[in-house]
Amino acid sequence: MQGLYLVTPNWDDTARLLDLSEQALAAGLALLQYRHKDAAPALREEQAGALLALCRRYGCPLLINDYPELCRRLDADGVHLGGTDAEVAAIRAELGPDKIIGASCYGDLQRAADAQAAGASYVAFGGFYPSLVKKYAVTTPPDIVGRAREAVQLPRVVIGGMTPANAAPLVARGAEMVAAISSVYLAPDVAAAVQQFRELFRLS
Repeated sequence: MQGLYLVTPNWDDTARLLDLSEQALAAGLALLQYRHKDAAPALREEQAGALLALCRRYGCPLLINDYPELCRRLDADGVHLGGTDAEVAAIRAELGPDKIIGASCYGDLQRAADAQAAGASYVAFGGFYPSLVKKYAVTTPPDIVGRAREAVQLPRVVIGGMTPANAAPLVARGAEMVAAISSVYLAPDVAAAVQQFRELFRLS
């Protein structure tokens, strides 16, 4: 796993969501995460199912944020969890060995080590910068990316206010994936925005 990890915004407009997601998928993503914290269950299932069909077409894994039962029902590729390592272990037991399970670790290396032991597939650190979408209680120090190399042997994701410019030093420190929302979905040219992120990994 290496490259741009795109996370969807809280949009009820399914047509817009699918259109811009397909533009991003065509430009090349490492992962796509469906995240809509405010969606009604029917809308969440409709949007996740449509995104999964797109991801299958472009050969990109789709993860569901926080809804393992929806992942199982749709046979999506995995889930992203913001909870404890005990939750990671329980969801790993529920979904089996082949699904991708990501864990938010914020700025906590012990949390990352515990998530690895519990069966996570990758660990996510952040937020590093102010985000238009997610509010973080603290700012994560950039040096955690390098220090995490000693604590975990899993791909490291960085998140929080990511742009190609401010993600560059984190990729240089060893981050395997950069998670972004607004920098892509609100960009005037989605494909160009994706390519700018992809360029970080060609240069690293």
